[in-house]
Amino acid sequence: QVQLVESGGGLVQAGGSLRLSCAASGRALSSYTMGWFRQAPGKEREFVAAISRYSGTIRYADSAKGRFTISRDNARNTVYLQMNSLKPEDTAVYYCAAGPLIGTTAPAYDYWGQGTHVTVSS
Repeated sequence: QVQLVESGGGLVQAGGSLRLSCAASGRALSSYTMGWFRQAPGKEREFVAAISRYSGTIRYADSAKGRFTISRDNARNTVYLQMNSLKPEDTAVYYCAAGPLIGTTAPAYDYWGQGTHVTVSS
């Protein structure tokens, strides 16, 4: 079992950048594929990015391609989401998740953090 804690959210102006972190404790991070999802008010949770156990496979949602970069440091048990060129529509609660296989849907992941808020002002 693994526990996940996100950090790095906040308020940023459109065009700005944020780096989210997801720190894992319990079982080693390298045991899991990791994903980032987000949920905006009144909307369903949606996939943002995912990275396989040793970074060999990476997936992005179309909305994230070219602007967001997912990475991981298994030695530090941490996953990152670098978000550049942020837009107001990126405003959401961002969640990291851990699972056995890389996937783009929430049911593919077994463990979830509590989320970190990202607000992008126009």
